[in-house]
Amino acid sequence: MTRRHPPAGPWRTSLRAAVASGSAGAALLAVHAAVNARLLRRPDPAPPATPLTVAVLLPARDEASRITGCILSLMTQTGVPNLQVIVLDDASSDGTAELVRSLAGENPRLRVVSSALEPPPGWLGKPYACQRLADLADTADTADTADPPTHLPDVLVFIDADVVLAPHALAATVALLQQTGLDLVSPYPRQVALTPTERLTQPLLQWSWLSFLPLRLAETSAAPSLAAANGQLLAVRRDSYRRAGGHRAVRGEVLDDVALLRAVKRSGGRGAVVDGTDLATCRMYAGWESVREGYTKSLWSAFGSPSGAAVAAGLLTWLYVLPPTAALLGSRMGALGYAAGVAGRVISGRRTGARVLPDALGHPVGIAILVGLTGRSVAGRRRGTLAWRGRPLTPSSLAQSA
Repeated sequence: MTRRHPPAGPWRTSLRAAVASGSAGAALLAVHAAVNARLLRRPDPAPPATPLTVAVLLPARDEASRITGCILSLMTQTGVPNLQVIVLDDASSDGTAELVRSLAGENPRLRVVSSALEPPPGWLGKPYACQRLADLADTADTADTADPPTHLPDVLVFIDADVVLAPHALAATVALLQQTGLDLVSPYPRQVALTPTERLTQPLLQWSWLSFLPLRLAETSAAPSLAAANGQLLAVRRDSYRRAGGHRAVRGEVLDDVALLRAVKRSGGRGAVVDGTDLATCRMYAGWESVREGYTKSLWSAFGSPSGAAVAAGLLTWLYVLPPTAALLGSRMGALGYAAGVAGRVISGRRTGARVLPDALGHPVGIAILVGLTGRSVAGRRRGTLAWRGRPLTPSSLAQSA
């Protein structure tokens, strides 16, 4: 007796519809990226000197191998006469504090504070270090300080140890705060990507918010989904930071930068990601292992919940993996979708200083890697195996303290 199979027609029709709709979505998002590329706020390339007092706050844990460029660039900033730099050596075991002191010499603008304290219950390491730095900027209570500041800082600038600033970067960042009236700005550094894996994945950072985030609406909306920031370089008015609760309000957040922007908005402030391409560079991760572990620790949090991560992974696959896969099987509509995805990647790359070709041609592969790492991150979160810089990111350690 011959077994009857269900007709293939409806499946083919559904698949064609999925490819066509995914391709159309990729095209619309490429157009949106082009609009955002024009709207993205750009700092003044020749900013005026600022009379404001600026405190640069740098948490450092075992950063001796990559902090040199950051410190030297901070010591050569122009247009910020009232500048203080505070480095918190967060229980480093590699001589970070000694290296920073040797690089800075007798520069009176630099203070290095060494700490062996571990984060209290409910705190993650970086938010705790950032909060301590903000408190130090308000006091002279340090063990190895130069002369204390004459008055409280007007602007707090949080920076990561792997960021290298252009000489005008701080002055331009403060000028942008003043010109826009925003409470927080996050100049997104140009991401340095050298290995193939880095080149496939790192440009996705800027591409994601240029493609999906309506920049002007995001400046004022308090909706949690309309927030993008990068803790590599983030400036906030001190009064706005305190009103939002500072890093105490985000003490258990892996993505403390985005969470801090949301806290500022909840407290009535405004903030946004802005163009930092000409202000700073950062090689966030070096090589596949670093990329894998870095994204694994945080991607579970990027989409709000495991279900949110599943939805985001499905959406990205539909828009940017399905059409090029169909194109390989001869679909013209899939080829158009693939071209739209590449176009969006080219637009964001040109706007943010990323290498464009041939890297953009591998956009579907980069998305597939991102989707895979998202699944790995969610699984690690559920198993309680996530860690960073020798500290666990387990569910118990993330519990908010009262």
